[in-house]
Amino acid sequence: MNPIKVLVVDDSAFMRKAITSMISSDPELIVIGTARDGFEAIEQVLKLKPDVVTLDVEMPRMGGLETLRVLMEKSPLPVLMLSSLTTDGAKETMKALELGALDFVAKNLDDLSLNILKIEQEIVSKIKAIGRKRVKSRPNVPTSPMAKELPLFSGSRLYSNKVTLVAIGVSTGGPKALQDVLPLLPKDFPAAVLVVQHMPKGFTGPFAERLNQLSKMEIKEAEHGEVIRAGVGYIAPGGLHMRAVKKRVTEVNIELSEQPTDLLHRPSADVMMTSVAQSYAGRCLGVIMTGMGQDGLEGIREMKKTGAKTLAQDEESCIVYGMPKAVVDAGLADKVVSLSSMAGEIVNMV
Repeated sequence: MNPIKVLVVDDSAFMRKAITSMISSDPELIVIGTARDGFEAIEQVLKLKPDVVTLDVEMPRMGGLETLRVLMEKSPLPVLMLSSLTTDGAKETMKALELGALDFVAKNLDDLSLNILKIEQEIVSKIKAIGRKRVKSRPNVPTSPMAKELPLFSGSRLYSNKVTLVAIGVSTGGPKALQDVLPLLPKDFPAAVLVVQHMPKGFTGPFAERLNQLSKMEIKEAEHGEVIRAGVGYIAPGGLHMRAVKKRVTEVNIELSEQPTDLLHRPSADVMMTSVAQSYAGRCLGVIMTGMGQDGLEGIREMKKTGAKTLAQDEESCIVYGMPKAVVDAGLADKVVSLSSMAGEIVNMV
């Protein structure tokens, strides 16, 4: 198989050299060009036809967001955003994901010479994950806040058990996927929703705020100790595991913790879903959506042991068919559905 061709776009000569070196360290990837700003990037994309573009958010003349808009109109292709690890950087990155970028890597600018080495594995793995994905041109608007919500019961109900908690695990491609699902849930949704989206600290707050703007039900970044309420969606904060812990017979609280520290992801879908299995035995629905790896597999397994129902996103609609594939291959998915059908299936099972 031919190597994945990458165009590196960054206004910093140091970053262009560093990122090129990282990408070139993997024999499955090849850097075919670099660009200093958006104008050069568009010109190079049309000329060199790369498979993937790494795109800096902040650039002179034409910034990353405007560049992304033009690329999605003229020559749609997989784009990996490189963002500063700041609040403004997080907000800009959320906009980029709405505009069509498939994923992002956060750069810690506090000690760049040291931290740049830590992101090599992340950049390489994400380029390889999205590099052969076909991208269609998209309109420049996200899911409308006025999108028609689904009726609470669509069609015949498939399951009679009362579901009071929906647990969702998602990674690469997740921000856009969640924007296609959560805004369609009705305002009076009778279950709570816990979401683990692999995302660094500082990014989950702006992401939850954006989802809340688009959704009928309340969406918020989870807080330690708060009571889990029906009709509310809770996004696990970056850097912390989220658990559902039963404090009283009629009350379940959110517990946030850095422990365990030895897992690949924090927050972890496995940690969240395992706690859901314990606190909502037989009254929960597990959902695994697009993402690399197999986080969520063991959590879904624990949920199934208690009689929970499970959904997995299908391969065709996934940006990366890793996490759902692990669940499907293990025989733990009750239904495998497309992203466009996911909200309806969730409503139908509650």
